[in-house]
Amino acid sequence: MEEEPRWVCDLHTHTLYSRDSLTSLEAFLDACRRKGLDRIAVTDHNTIAGALRLKEMDPERIIVGQEIRTTHGELIAYFLTEPVPPGLSPEESIDRVRQQGGVVGISHPLDRLRREAMRKATFDLLDRVDFLEGFNARCLFPADNRAARALALQRGLPMTAGSDAHTVWEIGQAVVVLPPFDSPAAFLESLRAGRIRGRISLPWLHVFSTYAKIVRRWGWAPTPPAL
Repeated sequence: MEEEPRWVCDLHTHTLYSRDSLTSLEAFLDACRRKGLDRIAVTDHNTIAGALRLKEMDPERIIVGQEIRTTHGELIAYFLTEPVPPGLSPEESIDRVRQQGGVVGISHPLDRLRREAMRKATFDLLDRVDFLEGFNARCLFPADNRAARALALQRGLPMTAGSDAHTVWEIGQAVVVLPPFDSPAAFLESLRAGRIRGRISLPWLHVFSTYAKIVRRWGWAPTPPAL
């Protein structure tokens, strides 16, 4: 019997359109191709501009996403056509994603270190989100990823995984291997049959995010063009 095809997908990444990354679109796409990623979600902070440009460059491979800053922490969304403004309540942000046919979950939901993590607010949103991020390669404590996976299993939610890459070296560090999909609904169904594969990134890679913020603040790096 012929084995069912599987896609290797990194579902959390950043480019120079995030203020804490300097990864060019060309370098980003080259790394995705070189590492054999079938699909990759571009989830820059509070914008989809970079994701839309990458979608033009490689329409099949790129999923247009966004990491959304809310009043209580970050959400992560896929299959977007419009950006969701930062600073809304989690509930309103979720509604904005659904209005455009996207799917939405919580990134690094129980990370004890990141101030952007939902943590306690996660539990109030479990009935409203489509998935939880079950493995984030930038969570420094493996127990935080294990707790996220346990919570997703307990509540019957699909799980994603992603490198949370802010540099080209991190891309593909965490992936989901899952059946092919052709729509947001099919994506969620495929996630239920997916297998998470990955490892925690080296802690010193966080230095590059800090460096990116500094050079942006002082105007030493070019501002990426808007759409």
